[in-house]
Amino acid sequence: HRACRKCPLRDGDAAMIASDDCIELRRLHRFFGETRAVNDVTFTVRRGQVFGFIGPNGAGKTTSMRILATLDLPSYGDAYVDGFSVVNDPELVRKRLGFMPDSFGTYRDVNCREYLDFFARAYGLLGRDRARRLAWVLDFTGTRGMASKPIRGLSKGMKQRLCLGRALIHDPAVLILDEPAAGLDPRARIELRRMIRELADRGKTILISSHILTELAEVCDAVGIIEQGQLLATGSVDEIHAESQNQSELTIRVLNRHDEVSSVLDKIDGQVAIENPILDGQFIRFGFSGDTSDQAAIVTHLVTEGFQVAEVSAEKKSLEDVFLQVTEGLVQ
Repeated sequence: HRACRKCPLRDGDAAMIASDDCIELRRLHRFFGETRAVNDVTFTVRRGQVFGFIGPNGAGKTTSMRILATLDLPSYGDAYVDGFSVVNDPELVRKRLGFMPDSFGTYRDVNCREYLDFFARAYGLLGRDRARRLAWVLDFTGTRGMASKPIRGLSKGMKQRLCLGRALIHDPAVLILDEPAAGLDPRARIELRRMIRELADRGKTILISSHILTELAEVCDAVGIIEQGQLLATGSVDEIHAESQNQSELTIRVLNRHDEVSSVLDKIDGQVAIENPILDGQFIRFGFSGDTSDQAAIVTHLVTEGFQVAEVSAEKKSLEDVFLQVTEGLVQ
C-alpha cells in the first residue's frame, strides 16, 4: 500500500485491518467539566464476537458508543473500528460501522422501503447493488410484508427492526447497538436475539448494551462491566466470576448416613475449598470455589467412604450475580 498513492490506507493500516481485534478502545477518556463520563477505558472485541457492555445508568456506556460511532470525540485516548481510528479516520470508520442508538428518529410520512432506500442512497449504494441490499435487509429484519406501510403505523418492535435494518443497509463489519431490546415484548426480544446471533455467525462484530442482563447472557460471547466511567471487568461470565473469587453453591444428595456427611466433608476441606456446609434432609449444601475436577474429587471421596450419592448440582453464577458482585451501585 505504500506504493499506491490513491489507496486510503496509511502505512500499517492494512496490518491493523487484518487483526483479530475489530473494536478497540485505548485508554479512552471523555470529560464533561468535572464529570468523567469515560475514565481510562481499554478493551478489545474480537472479530465475529458479540460483546455485552453493561453498567448502571450514567456509567459511560452510551458515551463510549457515541465515540465509537464518531458522534463525539474523546478528551484523549482513541478508539478503533476495523483498524481505523475514530479520531483520525472518521469517514472510513462510518463506512464500516452501523449504529443503532437507544432513541432514533423516523420519518412518519414515508414507508419502510422508502426509509431504508434513503439511507442506502446516503451510503452511496447504486443500481442493482442498492436493490439487492434493500431486498436482503427487508427479508432479514422481517419487514418485507410492511415495506409499503407508513412508519407512523408501526409498533415499537417493528420500528426496532427497521432501525436495525438502517444500521445494516451498507453491510458494515461492526454493529453498535445501544439498548436494542428496550420496550420489546418477549417474542420480539427472542427474534432480536436470533438476528444478533445470526449476524455474528456471518462474521459481524457486535457491541451491545442492555439493562436486560438475562438477554445479554444468552447472546454474548464476552461482557464488559463499567461503573462511574471506569471498566471494572471484561471477559466471559465464568472468567469474571473466577477473577472475583466469589463462591458458588454445590448441593449433594446422599441416601444414607446423613448425619455423618458434614464430618466427612470437614476432613477434605484442606484439599478442596468447602465452606458452611448445611444439612437439609438428604441434601447437603455448601459454598464451593473449585472447578469441575474438584467437584468430581468430592463425589469420589464420598462414594469411597460408603455414601450413596444420588444427585449433584452446582449453582452457576448468572450475569446478574456477576454484575452485582462486581459493581457497587455508584452513579455520577
